[in-house]
Amino acid sequence: MGRSKSSNQWLQEHFDDPYVKQAKALGYRSRATFKLIEIQDKDKIIKPNMNVIDLGAAPGGWSHYVRKIVAKKYKVIALDILPYEPLEGVDFILGDFTETEVLDKLYKVLENNPIDVVLSDMAPNLSGNKVTDQIRSLYLAELALETAVNVLTKGGTFLVKVFQGAGFEAYHNQVRQAFASVVIRKPKASRPRSNEVYILAKGFK
Repeated sequence: MGRSKSSNQWLQEHFDDPYVKQAKALGYRSRATFKLIEIQDKDKIIKPNMNVIDLGAAPGGWSHYVRKIVAKKYKVIALDILPYEPLEGVDFILGDFTETEVLDKLYKVLENNPIDVVLSDMAPNLSGNKVTDQIRSLYLAELALETAVNVLTKGGTFLVKVFQGAGFEAYHNQVRQAFASVVIRKPKASRPRSNEVYILAKGFK
């Protein structure tokens, strides 16, 4: 079965994308790494003396970058329902982080260490239906926020990808209630036509 016109267009854009080419050249696992790099350069959310959780981590681009910043004695823990090639110094937990069994594994790996940063670059598999896709993306963002609220130490940081659309403002307000400082970032590596943004929340209450 041949590819659709839109599929071929996406593939062409993907391989022509300068961030895709640069990611390959630098050994990054995905172009999404540059989104985190830009936010880190601006906001300095990750420091060597921090423990970090990366939700929906596959293929591991963010965890790979974070591990380079965080000192060896601190933890970088990645969770995803999809497996990926292991990263040295990153504790990977395979499974749905909303399930009790997976959360139990997370707490075991944490060994009672405080979590300073929760990252989420999760996005649903797109159906093509904008309403359905928006609902699914907000659901993932809400799960990420719930996890952050449950595991973050006081004063901790939460970075989450959200798609602007129905329900965005309500979600934005939810985050504001839990954190002292909340800003929106749109990294250059985010494709211009995409309505994705990142909510950066600092000072967990």
